[in-house]
Amino acid sequence: MDKESGYKKLEIYNLSHELAIKVHKMSLELPRFETYEEASQIRRSSKSISSNIVEGYALRKYKNEFLHYLYRAYGSSEETVEHVRFLFESESLKDKNIFEELIKRYLELNAKLFQYIQFVEKEFEKPSFLKEPSEEYNT
Repeated sequence: MDKESGYKKLEIYNLSHELAIKVHKMSLELPRFETYEEASQIRRSSKSISSNIVEGYALRKYKNEFLHYLYRAYGSSEETVEHVRFLFESESLKDKNIFEELIKRYLELNAKLFQYIQFVEKEFEKPSFLKEPSEEYNT
């Protein structure tokens, strides 16, 4: 499978994966006392976004399951924004540029996730290779 196939072709996946890497690296620079507090939480929530997109994509034959995982990804993205804000406001994250970049990029991701969810809700169609076989196939 090449890089641009499956879920890897989704902009929401690529952006969420890239941001999770940035958050992971940023979290390793936080004060030591945050290791098991906000640092751990933000790593989990940020990685949950792309993981839920991947799992939902694998189950896209079922519209409701697909949407379930996309909404979970959206929720994890909103949660990550809250953790970034906690870290900055508590002064554990001191770099204002990193804070502003992460907030900007996560808000962009949230908007793209919400648009994708709306698209799936309105335009969902099973991929042709996942549709039920025809009657001819069953005989």
